[in-house]
Amino acid sequence: MTSIPLAHAEAKAGQNQSLGQPLVLLLAAGAGLAVASLYYSQPMLGVLGASIQADDRSVGWVPTLTQLGYAIGILLLAPLGDRYDRRRIILAKAGVLCAALLLAGVAPSIGVLLAASLALGLSATLAQDIVPAAATLAPAEHRGKVVGTVMTGLLLGILLSRVASGFVAENFGWRAVFVAAAASIALLMAALWRGLPRFRPTTALSYGALLGSLVTLWGRHPALRRAAIAQGLLSLGFSAFWSTLAVMLHGEPFHLGAAAAGAFGLAGAAGALAAPVAGRIADRRGPELITRLGAGLAALSFAAMALAPWMPASGQLWLIVGSAIGFDLGIQASLIAHQTIVYGIDPAARSRLNAVLMVGMFIGMAAGATLGSQALAAWGWGGVVAVATVAALAALLLRLWPGIARSR
Repeated sequence: MTSIPLAHAEAKAGQNQSLGQPLVLLLAAGAGLAVASLYYSQPMLGVLGASIQADDRSVGWVPTLTQLGYAIGILLLAPLGDRYDRRRIILAKAGVLCAALLLAGVAPSIGVLLAASLALGLSATLAQDIVPAAATLAPAEHRGKVVGTVMTGLLLGILLSRVASGFVAENFGWRAVFVAAAASIALLMAALWRGLPRFRPTTALSYGALLGSLVTLWGRHPALRRAAIAQGLLSLGFSAFWSTLAVMLHGEPFHLGAAAAGAFGLAGAAGALAAPVAGRIADRRGPELITRLGAGLAALSFAAMALAPWMPASGQLWLIVGSAIGFDLGIQASLIAHQTIVYGIDPAARSRLNAVLMVGMFIGMAAGATLGSQALAAWGWGGVVAVATVAALAALLLRLWPGIARSR
């Protein structure tokens, strides 16, 4: 089977649709709301387990399965956007995501909640269909601006989801978080049904050939492998921190609730909003520099939290806030730079290249949730800090290695 020329397909997809600012904002909101579904549970883990009589280790599987489902969904479902109408895929995933959130909200046991978490992760991949949809609809001269706006919505969804879920859980209970999230996805689905145009496929490859091309791309491009592994390592540290923060703040010496844990997302949002500056620097100085600076900043920020035991409780909280701003900025800047590297490898396969990068990223997220909860149970908060720091240092070494090898 042969591929349909990319430029021709994009022109056909957008020939009857003017991409106005309302549609751009709708796509940004859609990406943010979809990916936010992955993180609503994290600030609530301290109270969720007691509510359904589940121990900390079992509850730790909630974010793990959510992130793992997202990674599997990117691998097995995201390539379909090149083969079928993206509008139909986005609407179908939105319907499944709404149902999964409702199931989580009424889950009577940890088993049902874990099943809902896996389904939630699989269907939340509609965020990774919205981003290439925006790129296809945008005129070539404004494509970077449009994709940047949608990615800002996605990043804010990741970080502000914790603030929203913490507040709602504190005041209305953890089940209300999932029910409200389901309502937001239902409204999003209605808006997308009205505002999103149809898309022509850009390839006629079979499903098996689409998946096989991911392996081919992985083996063919060392730059893709380095980007995916490095971003996966950074995401491991990111997830280890955020998936255990609520449990840590719930205990000694803080005794803080879900709202306080969720409020730390505001610190992360401050870092994420500054990250697009990295894109402009990457255009001038090259993305490789940004990947190294980002990984170095993340490692330094994680390591700084090792000073917490020698500080009073109030000082520890401020240290965590400052570290969250630092590592979120570093990780998001690295992501932008890695996307720049990956999208430049083969313009005709950007959806699949993005899928490989995101699979690496969210496998790291799933591993971080597991390792973080295990480290917290075995060694306390210091163990979580060690896991995150080592992962970020490994990412920095991976980004530095080509330069070291060349110098030798």
